[in-house]
Amino acid sequence: MSTSTYTVTGMTCQHCVASVTEEVSEIEGVQDVGVDLESGSLTVTAPSPVDDDAVRAAVEEAGYALA
Repeated sequence: MSTSTYTVTGMTCQHCVASVTEEVSEIEGVQDVGVDLESGSLTVTAPSPVDDDAVRAAVEEAGYALA
């Protein structure tokens, strides 16, 4: 299992959290996505490491950015 943690900027509400969670969950191989609104933390769990560019693209698709 591989777990990666990122910081997402621009989230202000639970709708933001849901949008990021939905987009990142669609990345192939991702098994779990955790988003903490207060800290802006994004935790992605998958059987093997997930491509950082794929995570960045998913976060940007949701309307936010990685710090």
